[in-house]
Amino acid sequence: MASPRHWISRAALLTGAWVWGLIWYPYRVLEAMGASAALATCLTYGLALALGIVAFPRALREARAHPWMVLAIALAAGWTNFAYVLGTLRGEVMRVLLLFYLAPFWTVLLSRVLLSERTSLQGCGVLGLSVAGAAVMLWHPETGAPLPRTVAEWLGLSAGMCFALSNVLIRKAQALGIEIKGLTVWGGVTLITLAWETYGGGLAAVTVLPGNAWMLLALVGLVIFAVNLAVQFGVTFTPANQAIVIFMTELVVAAVAAYLLAGEQMSPQEWVGGAMIAAASLFSGRMMPKAGSDAG
Repeated sequence: MASPRHWISRAALLTGAWVWGLIWYPYRVLEAMGASAALATCLTYGLALALGIVAFPRALREARAHPWMVLAIALAAGWTNFAYVLGTLRGEVMRVLLLFYLAPFWTVLLSRVLLSERTSLQGCGVLGLSVAGAAVMLWHPETGAPLPRTVAEWLGLSAGMCFALSNVLIRKAQALGIEIKGLTVWGGVTLITLAWETYGGGLAAVTVLPGNAWMLLALVGLVIFAVNLAVQFGVTFTPANQAIVIFMTELVVAAVAAYLLAGEQMSPQEWVGGAMIAAASLFSGRMMPKAGSDAG
């Protein structure tokens, strides 16, 4: 008989998958209210960071003990989350999300370089299936080249690359606890988006945001804080091959939400390519050790 922790951990992962399948929509609403993608991301993750510092003050000692590793993870995870949000605001949600889900492809390559892990036959199969799925989805009769065609698609691809990098770095830094992982993610996103908005001069928009925008910003920040901790708990007590299956429900939620909320539909070609990418992600769960997911 499964223990309560078994069900709680899986419910935590399912909640995280649902939230990340829908998170793009409140950011689109915030953009319509006058908060750019970078500004809204900066404020929501900044709130999560502030809550994390208050809740886990001792975790900051770990950052001082491993400064360069924490900085590398922060930058990788920071770009992961910002590029994901920005991509889903600028392009078609499912195309961006499916390109993000090429992360197992990059994980296999980065694990070989940074962790000296040998690629198994199953790993080679994941590589081949991921690349084939991307090629099918991105193939265009006019250009022929199976490459991203928009900035949003490149953002989704880069988000997946950085997601893989952040997870590989965290596997390398076994000394880091769950609390500092959360602080590192929130801090990295806040740092990158703050620099982005400072350079672009968008911080002035803070002074003209309506009250309902601030309420939504606070709600999204609280959700990001809670969901990150829930997902970290879930992956700690769930085998990787089960966790990846649960995470894949994000694609279903995003597809339904994109259709109902944004009127987006995928072509048969995109469905076939997307199914191949999703299958590669599912198979990857059987070859990855139990590790945390650090998007969010």
